[in-house]
Amino acid sequence: MAASTGSDKPSVREIFTSMQYGPAPEAANVAQAWLDAHERSFGHFIGGKWVKPDGRQTYATKNPATGEVLATTIQGNEEDVELAVSTAQKAFESWSRLPCHVRARYLYSIARTVQKHQRLLSVLESMDNGKPIRESRDCDVPLVVRHFYHHAGWAQLRDTEMKNWKPLGVVAAIVPWNFPLMLLTWKICPALAMGNTVVLKPATYTRLTALLLAEICAEAGLPPGVFNVVTGNGAFGEKLAVHPDVDKVAFTGSTEVGRILRKATAGTGKKLSLELGGKSPFVVFDTADLDSAVEGIVDAIWFNQGQVCSAGSRLLMQESIAEDLIRRLKQRMSHLRVGDSLDKCIDVGALVDESQKKTISEFVEEARSEGAEVFQAPGPLPKKGLYYLPTLITGVNTTSRCVREEIFGPVLVAMSFRTAKEAISLANNTPYGLAASVWTENLPLALEVALSIKAGTVWVNGHNMFDAAAGFGGYKESGFGRDGGKEGLYEYVRPSWESRPKPNPGDVNYKTFAVTYGADVPPIPGQKDISASVIQVHDSQIPSVDRTYKLYYGGAQKRPDGMYSRPIFGSDGNIIAYVADSSRKDVRNAVEAAHKAAPGWGKRAAHNRAQIVYYMAENLELRREEVAQRLSSLTGQSKDKALQEVDLSVQRLFYWGAYCDKYGGTVQETLLYGATVLIREPVGVVGIACPDENPLLSFVSLFAPAIVRGNAVVVVPSEKFPLPALDFYQVFDTSDLPGGVVNILTGGRDHLSKYLVEHQDIQAMWYFGSEEGSKFMEWSSAENCKRTWVNYGLTRDWENPQEGEGEEFLYHATQCKNIWIPMGEIFAN
Repeated sequence: MAASTGSDKPSVREIFTSMQYGPAPEAANVAQAWLDAHERSFGHFIGGKWVKPDGRQTYATKNPATGEVLATTIQGNEEDVELAVSTAQKAFESWSRLPCHVRARYLYSIARTVQKHQRLLSVLESMDNGKPIRESRDCDVPLVVRHFYHHAGWAQLRDTEMKNWKPLGVVAAIVPWNFPLMLLTWKICPALAMGNTVVLKPATYTRLTALLLAEICAEAGLPPGVFNVVTGNGAFGEKLAVHPDVDKVAFTGSTEVGRILRKATAGTGKKLSLELGGKSPFVVFDTADLDSAVEGIVDAIWFNQGQVCSAGSRLLMQESIAEDLIRRLKQRMSHLRVGDSLDKCIDVGALVDESQKKTISEFVEEARSEGAEVFQAPGPLPKKGLYYLPTLITGVNTTSRCVREEIFGPVLVAMSFRTAKEAISLANNTPYGLAASVWTENLPLALEVALSIKAGTVWVNGHNMFDAAAGFGGYKESGFGRDGGKEGLYEYVRPSWESRPKPNPGDVNYKTFAVTYGADVPPIPGQKDISASVIQVHDSQIPSVDRTYKLYYGGAQKRPDGMYSRPIFGSDGNIIAYVADSSRKDVRNAVEAAHKAAPGWGKRAAHNRAQIVYYMAENLELRREEVAQRLSSLTGQSKDKALQEVDLSVQRLFYWGAYCDKYGGTVQETLLYGATVLIREPVGVVGIACPDENPLLSFVSLFAPAIVRGNAVVVVPSEKFPLPALDFYQVFDTSDLPGGVVNILTGGRDHLSKYLVEHQDIQAMWYFGSEEGSKFMEWSSAENCKRTWVNYGLTRDWENPQEGEGEEFLYHATQCKNIWIPMGEIFAN
C-alpha cells in the first residue's frame, strides 16, 4: 500500500502514525446570514429598535483569525448618549414598578430565546473575538444562559430577599473585548432583575454579539428601552459614564481605565463597581497531582489565548517538583494546536487585535533581553490572522516586569518556592487580587493557603471556573464589587430609605484640598473665654485635675507628632478642653499600628470578638451619666436627649456584637460537583471620618460594624465634638480590646481624611463630611482603587435603625471571597 496519495491530504496510515487531528471547521453560514440580513452595517439599538443617525463615523469590525471585515458599526456621540439614557430613564419608570414575577418572566423568556440562538451566538462570538469555537460554544454561551435563568430567580425573589433595598435607576455598563457576550450578561442580568434599566457600551473591537443580544431580547418581548446598546470609542464610554442621569456605572476592563472612570465619576453620587486586571498566581505544591496541574495550567493561561483577567499567569512551584513540572509542561505545550477560531480541534485561537499582539511581543522580548529563558513549542502558525505561540518564561525574579504586570496574552511566567509561607508571600506580592488557584491533594493545606491569599476567587485543583451563583470580583487594584451570586445584587440597589444623591461640589483643587495644618492659632492663655474647671470639696471649690486629651493608637495614648492642639468649645461658647491636632505623621503611625493588629484580630474567633463588643456596651453603660453630661455640655442638647444617645449607643454595640458570628458566609449552589464556599472576609484597615451629628452614636455606629467583621480602623471622630470618642479610650482599655484595632486621631476632618485616603496601605475609606470632601475621597481613591463610602454632604438620621445600622454597613465592612473545592474520589464528576 502506498505511503501517501498524490494529494495534500494524508493517508490513513499517516494519520494513525502521527495521530494528528484533522481540521473540523464550524460552518459560519448562520452568522454570515445574520450579517447579510443587516447589510453588514449596524447602528445603535435604542428603545427596542435600530437607530442609525446621519453623519456618524464608522468602525470596521474584523475577524482577527482571518482579517476579514465582518461589518461596520457607528461611532456614537453625545447626542446618542442623551437619546439612550433618556430612553432608559423613561423605561425605568414602568420597568421598576412591575411585579417581581413579571420581571422574572421576561428574564426567563430571554434565557429561552438565547438558547434558541446558541449556535448563532457562538459562531459570531468566535468570528468577532478570535476565540476558539469550543470555548464560545461550551463555556461562554452556556454561562450567558445560566445567568439569565439564575437572575430570573432573583427577580422573582427581590421583594423578599432584598426587601430593604430598591433599584438605582439607569445603569451604564461598559465591558471589554475578551468576553464580549459573557461579561455583558454579568452586568445586565442583576441590573434588570433588581428593576434597573441598562445602557450598554461594548468594547470597540467586539460589538457584534452585544447588538445581536439586544435584538434577541426584543424578540423575547423585553419592553423597549429596558436594554439599550450604543457603540463608540473609549471617549464615548466616558461620556456615557458621566452623564448626569446615569445612576450606576458597571465596568470591566483594565485597571488603568478603571482609575479614569473612578476619577471621572468622583463626587457625582453615582454608584460604581470595577472588575479590573489581575496577575493571578497558580500555586503548585509537592503534594499535587502533577499531570492534573499541567492540564490546569493549560486552562489557566491558554484559555482564550490568555486574554482573561483571571488568567493563571504566574506559576509558583514548590522547589522539589519544579523541574519535573516544567518538563511535563513543555511536553504538553508541544501538543497545543494554534489555528482558526472556527476549527473545533484547535486549542488556541487568534488575538483580538494587532496592537495586542505587539504588546505581548514587547513583554516577551524584554524578558528575553533581561536573561530569562523563553520557551515556545515549535509549530505551524496560520499564514493569515493574529496568532501568538503559547509561551513559557522561566529564570525570572519578583522585580521582572513580566512578573509584575498583566501581559494579557498566552504567556506564563514561572518561579519556585520552598515553603507554604513563602508561596503565600509570593502569591500576595502583587497589587492585584482578582483570582488564584491552589494545587495539592492535602485539603487542610489547600484551605489554609486559599484563605491566606488576598484574592476574590480561589480555586482548589482547578482554574477559571465560573457560575452565576458565585460572585466574581477582586481585592486591591483588581477593583471592587461582584458579578454574580446574591453578593452581586448589592451593586445594583440602594437602601430603600435613600434617595439618589445629587451633589454639586463644584471644582475641587486636588493639589491644595485640606493641605493646611496648624494655621489656626489657638486661643492665647489669659483670654476670658477660657474657663477653669473646678470641683466642690466640702465647702470649697478647688481646681480639678487637668485632663489632657491625647491621640489613641496602638492601644496607648500618644502626643501628636507636631505638638499642636486645638480647642473644643461647649454649647455656651467657652473652651471646655483642648485636643491633639493630628498631622500626616500621626496618620502614618496609626495606620502602622492598625496593620500590626489586623491579622490577629481578623483571625480571632468571632465569639471572642463578640464578647469584647458586649463588654464595651457594659463599660459604656457604667459611665452613662458621665458621658451624657459631657454630651449635653458639648452639644447643648438636654440631659434626657443626651442620655437617649448613650442608651442608643449601648444598644448599637449589642446589635453589632450579635453580628460578630452571623455574617461569615455561606455555601453557594453552583454547578460544581463539590463545594463553592463564600467567605466574607475583612476589608483590612479602614479609615473612618465621622460626622458632627450625634457625635457619640455616629462614632459607635461606624467603628463597631467595621471591627466586628475583623477590620482594624483609624477613626477621625467628630471635628466639632470629639470628646465622646476620646472618652472611649477607657472603655476600650477596660474591655480587653487588643491595641491597634481601634485608633483615634483628632483634628481637622478633611486634613486627616486626605492623608488617610492617599495612604497606600488603607484598604477602604468611609467619609461623612462635605460634598467637596466626598468628591476628593472618591477621586483620590483611584490611585490604588480602594473602596470608598461617602455621604456627599448629606446627613443621615443615626437614631433611626434603618439609617444607622443594617446590611448596608456589613456590605461596606466585608469583601467576598469564593473558594471552589471540587470532589470526585468516590463518584465520577
